Amino acid sequence: MVGLLFSGLAATLIAPFIVRLPVRRAAWLPGIFPAAIFAYLLFSLPAMHTSRERIASLAWVPSLEVDLTFRLDGLGFLFSLLIALIGLLVVLYASDYLQGHPQLGRFYAALMLFMTAMLGVVWSDHLLGLFVFWELTSISSYLLIGFNHEEESSRKAALQALLVTGGGGLALLAGLVLLGLSGGTFALSTLNLRGEVLRASPAYPLAVGLILLGALTKSAQFPFHFWLPGAMAAPTPVSAYLHSATMVKAGVYLLARLNPALGGTPLWNTLLVCFGLITLAGGAFLALSQHDLKRLLAYTTVGALGGMVFLLGIGTPLAVKAALTFLLAHALYKGALFLVAGGIDHATHTRDIRSLSGLARAMPWTASGALLAGASMFGLPPTFGFVAKELLYESTLAHPAAGWLILFVFLAMIGMGLVSAWVAIRPFLGPLSFHHAHENSWLLWGPPLLLGSLGILAGWQATAVGELLIQPAATAILGEAQKVKLSLWHGITPYFLLSLATMALAAMAYLWSKPVQKSIERFFAHLAPLGPERGYRRAMNGLIHLANFQTNLWQNGYLRVYILFIILTTLALATGALLFNAQGLHLPAFTPPRFYEVLLIGIILAGVGAVVRTTSRLATIALLGTVGLSISLIYLLYSAPDLAIVQFAVETLTVILFVLVIYRLPKFTRIQGQPARWFDLFVALAGGTLMTLLVLLVTSETFVSLVSPYFNASSLPLAKGRNVVNVILVDFRGFDTLGEITVLSLAAIGVFALLRLVSQDRKKP
Repeated sequence: MVGLLFSGLAATLIAPFIVRLPVRRAAWLPGIFPAAIFAYLLFSLPAMHTSRERIASLAWVPSLEVDLTFRLDGLGFLFSLLIALIGLLVVLYASDYLQGHPQLGRFYAALMLFMTAMLGVVWSDHLLGLFVFWELTSISSYLLIGFNHEEESSRKAALQALLVTGGGGLALLAGLVLLGLSGGTFALSTLNLRGEVLRASPAYPLAVGLILLGALTKSAQFPFHFWLPGAMAAPTPVSAYLHSATMVKAGVYLLARLNPALGGTPLWNTLLVCFGLITLAGGAFLALSQHDLKRLLAYTTVGALGGMVFLLGIGTPLAVKAALTFLLAHALYKGALFLVAGGIDHATHTRDIRSLSGLARAMPWTASGALLAGASMFGLPPTFGFVAKELLYESTLAHPAAGWLILFVFLAMIGMGLVSAWVAIRPFLGPLSFHHAHENSWLLWGPPLLLGSLGILAGWQATAVGELLIQPAATAILGEAQKVKLSLWHGITPYFLLSLATMALAAMAYLWSKPVQKSIERFFAHLAPLGPERGYRRAMNGLIHLANFQTNLWQNGYLRVYILFIILTTLALATGALLFNAQGLHLPAFTPPRFYEVLLIGIILAGVGAVVRTTSRLATIALLGTVGLSISLIYLLYSAPDLAIVQFAVETLTVILFVLVIYRLPKFTRIQGQPARWFDLFVALAGGTLMTLLVLLVTSETFVSLVSPYFNASSLPLAKGRNVVNVILVDFRGFDTLGEITVLSLAAIGVFALLRLVSQDRKKP
């Protein structure tokens, strides 16, 4: 398992190079990685059927006892199978869909990275490892959604997806940390055995809220659903892979994985049922107002994800099995339909269903794939979608609040059925609208036809699919052995009658598509100003205005303003801390200063006074050098010759650098009036008083230093140096000092470039 993940990272690095090889079908070569994953999963299938887990571990941070532990159980197996199978088909599809694209190598690199990250998510058995891969999916999906980065819509969609899912990821991190601290371990498998401890913890409500925020944003649940339709700006292979089969289901995976640890409480069940049901119904009806094939499918994906969360919220064994069945069926038919939409766009250069018709004559193979996948989405027997829909109805009817829940589910399923007819039938029947349309290569119609056929085959072999795939996954979620027996026919049951009614009403709605769609369009047009997407745009605009305001206020280019804010902030924080601890403060007794101390202090004060009054920069540099050299004498008088030498060297170098730069500066001018200068004086005196007070308070406390004796004793034997300060800077803090040197060097390069730019502008006529 570890080797497969590392091979995914290797595939990410070499993908841009291998697709350029002078070999026919070189773009197929990245498919070796998902094919290897698929082969490994087939080899592991017998172990999953007998509920045996595969475990691998890799030391990550041994000093903190943090290991990268990977565990493949039934739930991870189901998700991995979808990742590998659909990933392989997407690689083949993209080799033709993006053929000749100048950035094809970059596309495959991002795709391999995303595939690796998703496998890391579903295999990780450590909370921190899971979070790292979780965030990696957000970053890699950002690159894939914004693949056509020359287009503004792609850049905005990628940024929107990253901000929404990335913000949820930060909340998830906090929730996972709370979960690990409450359970006493960060191992997922161990936490799932400590469910009672976690649910009894005072941090349980907060942890649940934060984890749900991360999962719901990832899986596009209301009110975060708007980012998913926007992400349809991505190329079709990305939409088919990320937004139907893999990334958007990561949130569903997380909720299922943590069900033994966090599930079974009113808080958990109620939140999941409410969010899932609203998303299910909302996604289905929002889809009815769309005309673009990909946006139609995107909104029904939102609805389907809501249905899965809804079923996990019900939480019964039957509902969990229904959620897994729905997940598998949805991945097969929605992945196929997205690829069909891409094939239609590739052949006709449009995705608007209002202008598409009669394509079955020009694109028979694409039409066949669309028909098979659409039948499964519609819920026609003997498809696997029919099995999933019946289980959804059966689970809902078994709920105590079935009376009002079933109404929302029933209406949502009618909407889903209507959209499936629009996508799978409407573009292919009637007179041919695009006479130049022609069937694509088999690489564009083969993958959707295969996925559609698998949906039919899974329906025919529902019992075997239930035993081999759904049963091990349900066992992993529920924490105990489950028996799953799926079947196409259960007799004349209430949920079978509901399924028939759904198909009948969806078929009737299809016959009245135009008036239905116009009515829904008008309804949502009135609601659009209140939608969460409008709120997102307003929040982004507000953030930009706030950034502009604080930039103009704090980062206005005046060093004086920067120093004022630093001193005032320090004054406020330190003064508040001192006032709260005023009773425990003891100042040392006053000791009369010695003659040389008074002399040096007098020189320093005189130098400072002269600095603030002079208008000559050269005199200012000389006076500041006097102040610095006087401070080095203080170090020398207090038996710190190493500090004195360092201070002397720094001051000398500073004076030289200032003198070299001074000739580049404009003439001296006063940019503030008298009131501002008096305010500066007040702030300076307050800051100096505070620092004096802090020094007195520190020196009044008696403590035993453990740091100074160590450096005094270790500098010569370990670093071969007697100057303790230099030894600390060069040896003990070598990397820190190297970082400071690097920062200064970069700043110097930037300053040099700006000066050269200014000088070149001046030379231009």
